[in-house]
Amino acid sequence: MARRALILVEGASNMLRYVQAAQHLDLQPIILSAEPSQYEYLAAEGIEAINVQTDDVDALIGECSRLRLTYDIAGITSARESACAAAGKLSRYFELPGPNPEAIQRCCNKFTQRQLLAGAGVPVPAYRLATNATDVQKAAAEFGFPVIVKPVVGVGSCGVRLCRNAGELAEHTSHLLSERDIVRSSPMILVEEFAQGPTYWAEIVGDIVVGIGAADFSPPPYFVYHQWTFPDPLTNAEYQRITDASLSCLRALGLGWGPTNIEFRWTRRGLVVIEVGPRLSGAPGPEVIQAACGVDLITEHIKVVIGAEWNLCRSLSQTAAARFLVADRDGTMDCINGVGRAAAITGVVEVKLNIEPKTPIIRKGDYRDCIGYVIAASPNRALTDAILERAAGQISWSIT
Repeated sequence: MARRALILVEGASNMLRYVQAAQHLDLQPIILSAEPSQYEYLAAEGIEAINVQTDDVDALIGECSRLRLTYDIAGITSARESACAAAGKLSRYFELPGPNPEAIQRCCNKFTQRQLLAGAGVPVPAYRLATNATDVQKAAAEFGFPVIVKPVVGVGSCGVRLCRNAGELAEHTSHLLSERDIVRSSPMILVEEFAQGPTYWAEIVGDIVVGIGAADFSPPPYFVYHQWTFPDPLTNAEYQRITDASLSCLRALGLGWGPTNIEFRWTRRGLVVIEVGPRLSGAPGPEVIQAACGVDLITEHIKVVIGAEWNLCRSLSQTAAARFLVADRDGTMDCINGVGRAAAITGVVEVKLNIEPKTPIIRKGDYRDCIGYVIAASPNRALTDAILERAAGQISWSIT
């Protein structure tokens, strides 16, 4: 009898977790990637990474057809937002469970996403599409400084900046218009009013809101995360309002199959949607949720993908949080100390480093500036924050 396989089209920061979860479900994970070398660390696990152009659906269909000669393909998915639509098209072609690929594609375009949400009455920041520096300047003049300027397509805050004056606006616009990926797909920039207020994130599977967390950022002008906390101690009315807004987003965008994560800000004018992602949040979001309520979202996502019965029932009731370790300068990482001491503190769930000594550090003002994280969990937020503060204080590094 053929071995059941899970096809992963590219991966993300939590690729190893997906591989391990698939193996735990007695599935053979197989990775399709345009750059298999980035997954060399999985070789020790006996995981196959196949070289194929993952933006070419016909090539992907051909590779999956070849794999079907050896394996029983139980499901196809991706943890990388840019590959989710391709995974959905493959699932549809091979008559496997999967999301609506057209809905995924619409969602991944921030301008189209804004249009659909606003058209459905979902509150979003005021926005304008720009294709040149003049358009950007006109939008900024209409909204008034500060404004958010970002590419229409992207994840992890890549290219997102708070521009507080004309000089910052011109500098960042020039930077975005010079980016090869943006220019190749025709220059498309989104200019938005700055929605000021606390940030919340909702994690959803199907049409079920698993929970709502809070997020804090490092100082502007960039949006590099400082801490994620889950769940946030919202009032019942606040929780219901975010839940209702989340479900409105799913309806407006044609989502509701598999995982979705949504970022909100609570402004003086009320709740606004900042972004909808048609996937699970990246690491360490699922890890924080599992530490808080015992739900392994990655495993449950795979169960959805293969058409198995999935379960979001909680087995824990804690407050968990992740503190991000962020590079403070450019250079070369000489050493990182104190990881063992931090991991030994009671209440620390995980200490993860994303880099090794002698790694070059070039800050980008996005998720790539995070060199690791610490996760802690306890019965209440005050204690969790205290544990995180103590653990993070044990870790130091030297960049020269």
